[in-house]
Amino acid sequence: MLSIAVCDDNIITCSNMAKKVKEILEEMRKSCMIRQFFSGKELLQASESFDIVFLDILMRDLDGMKTARIFREKASDNILIFISSSREYVFAAYDVEAFQYLLKPIEDIKLQQVLKRAVLKTESRSQEFIIASKERQKRKLFLDDIYYIEMKGRILEVHGTDGIFTYYERIGELESQLQEKGFFRCHKSYLINLKYVESYRRQEAILENGEGIVIAKRRYEQFCREILKYMSRHGGIL
Repeated sequence: MLSIAVCDDNIITCSNMAKKVKEILEEMRKSCMIRQFFSGKELLQASESFDIVFLDILMRDLDGMKTARIFREKASDNILIFISSSREYVFAAYDVEAFQYLLKPIEDIKLQQVLKRAVLKTESRSQEFIIASKERQKRKLFLDDIYYIEMKGRILEVHGTDGIFTYYERIGELESQLQEKGFFRCHKSYLINLKYVESYRRQEAILENGEGIVIAKRRYEQFCREILKYMSRHGGIL
């Protein structure tokens, strides 16, 4: 199910946009949950994670651009679509990695086209993810986007394509969740995504991003078995 947020300080406009989005997705036979927010502050205080966010720019108090910058700090993987009656902020939208910039009044055909592309992008990612909780916020971390996970004391650092996300969790519990998901605990402090292993030697695995991850001596033989098993499952020529 798609999770969508519509944020506009004009209650009628917000309601109409949510209704149009729901109608288009129903025509596409996509189930969805849509939440409406009437200020940037409300959106930022939401505990759930959203696949697609429609965000008005010209809002009172906290405008859409400022909201987007704060939002990106905790949700770098969401699809962000700006809606505005002004062209003034088109280029600024690139700074927060906006997916699209829609001008009001929004034509139904244009909204439909943008939604279809947004849904395709969402569905093209691996659908498997873990939920990370931090400071009363919950975030989806898609497995395909994770290079490796490092334990530092009681904190886990998730290193991925969008940078580093930290939160409290036991690495042993996460290891159990990720069994048979293409991850391997090569060291007491590291869980690596075998998808990104480019090469390896007895004491180290080299990832596609150039980082070297330690392989514990006692886990090396099992690592070799797991990486060969992963390669055979995913088309590797052995």
